[in-house]
Amino acid sequence: MEISENGFIFSDKKALLALDDIHHYLSVESYWAKGIPLDTVKRSIENSLCFGIYKDQEQVGFARWVTDKATFAWLCDVYIKESYRGLGLSKKLMSFMIFHPDLQGLRRYQLATLDAHGLYAQFGFSTIQNPERQMGIVVPNIYTEDPG
Repeated sequence: MEISENGFIFSDKKALLALDDIHHYLSVESYWAKGIPLDTVKRSIENSLCFGIYKDQEQVGFARWVTDKATFAWLCDVYIKESYRGLGLSKKLMSFMIFHPDLQGLRRYQLATLDAHGLYAQFGFSTIQNPERQMGIVVPNIYTEDPG
């Protein structure tokens, strides 16, 4: 699936993804995956529904959904390169993804964000109802702490 708008291409084709660029952003610039190993990024992409935004052969944005394509999808690793922010690309990316055939009819869509609540609320996301029913295991700083 692919669309073009204002010189930007939005695509779900994994062959177009720039693995090294994605790894750099996640491991160096993101607040949620600092220090993530390249192999971990590669495996996460291989096992997810991924989307890229491209301008003149450069990947300028990325997002991925961890999903069974039947009941559940978790949106993560969403970013737009800083020099391309403010152009409405994140909204366009969300619109492109939310209507993807593999994400239709699911009973739960989830994500976690530090600062983009306003963006995601425009697409139907809200705070979790009954958070006391949700549980998790969180390993903070897993990529930046010395395991030995």
